[in-house]
Amino acid sequence: MPRSHVDLVVRPGWLVPVEPPGTVLTDHALVVDRGRIRDILPVDFAAQLYDASETHELPQHAVLPGLVNAHGHAAMTLLRGLADDLPLMDWLAQHIWPAEARYMGADYCRTGVTLACAGMIRSGQTCFNDMYFFPEITAQVVDEVGMRATVGLIVIDFPNAWADGAASCISRGIEVHDQVRAMGNPLLRTAFAPHAPYTVPDGALLKVRRYATELDIPIHMHVHETATEVAQAVARDGRRPLERLDALGLLGENFIAVHMTQVLDAEIAQTAGHHFSVVHCPESNLKLASGFCPVASLLDAGVNVALGTDSAASNNDLDLWGEMHTAALLAKGVAGRATALPAAAALHMATLAGARALGLGEETGSLVKGKSADFIAVDLSPLQTQPLYDVISQLVYAAPRAQISDVWVAGRALMREHRLLTIDEAALGAHVHEWGQRIHG
Repeated sequence: MPRSHVDLVVRPGWLVPVEPPGTVLTDHALVVDRGRIRDILPVDFAAQLYDASETHELPQHAVLPGLVNAHGHAAMTLLRGLADDLPLMDWLAQHIWPAEARYMGADYCRTGVTLACAGMIRSGQTCFNDMYFFPEITAQVVDEVGMRATVGLIVIDFPNAWADGAASCISRGIEVHDQVRAMGNPLLRTAFAPHAPYTVPDGALLKVRRYATELDIPIHMHVHETATEVAQAVARDGRRPLERLDALGLLGENFIAVHMTQVLDAEIAQTAGHHFSVVHCPESNLKLASGFCPVASLLDAGVNVALGTDSAASNNDLDLWGEMHTAALLAKGVAGRATALPAAAALHMATLAGARALGLGEETGSLVKGKSADFIAVDLSPLQTQPLYDVISQLVYAAPRAQISDVWVAGRALMREHRLLTIDEAALGAHVHEWGQRIHG
């Protein structure tokens, strides 16, 4: 029988598809053609059936889906370390917003997003969901770098370098949505990104709801991030933010609630009932002392819970691989149960749950025939991941991001043997240094 010609065959020591949960395949090959997963089958059968332009033998590596960072502010990577060890509102109002007012622009965003992409690729991320100003610049950078992204059409009700207020943000956002569609890049999508209940008025939120429905795109928003935010909302009109958003009709399957550290049992049931996703940002929440997302309770209620890094200004890295480790440990401590978030569930949060939150569950987030070939390779041979009893546990609890050696998006290599292929690191470093000198003096 003649063999079919394909673009790529990868033969790892272990293949971790995420679907079905907890599965680890040995002696299997991943077959890629035209950017998609053509087949997953035993290596002997792969040799009989397929002739590949490229074959990668990775006997010491685990191959798994690329990670999906379901919430971040990529351009803010240029503010990394600028204002540390402060509570959220002091951090925002006294440091971050003034710095943005002074320095933010298209060039700032281009350098910041490129720096963010470099860090995300190195930590195994193939897809991210962004919320920031100048989203058209984010789309251009992502298109050049080759990642997958949902570009947030930010809405915030105060003048900024990109728009004059909420109404201007919405009109400009619709323009960016059209621009992104015109680019014709299947790796790029958009979402409305109203900043938070306390920065966007009812009228603007109603417009966001209407346009999101018309354009069939998600709504991505910070919700219940701190106890202060919730208390101020109650003092203002007697309602908690989630109740207000529900009354405005925003809650539904296309809604993505980020943080959710202050959640009542009734709100967990409300979240499950409306079938919207929650994005947990454990390290940013810990650093800003914002509170603890009740991950185990949300999962027990059937809520889709994804992972995000938030910005490098509040984290201070964009290491979703590390977030996965932290999330697994933190969930156990918050729930008081060692079984609250097993390793396989944490890996699911970092991959398929994020894809589902973004409406991409049929496209990425797991290694399944027909899906996009978005995957990474992790070297498990170093001593810190030996001896090897359980591959998924070792990935979540022991392997550092430095052992991520290779990253592919839609079958295209973005990193091979630890070397970035679509970003000029030397040129980027020079630009970052210039911006650091300008911001900090």
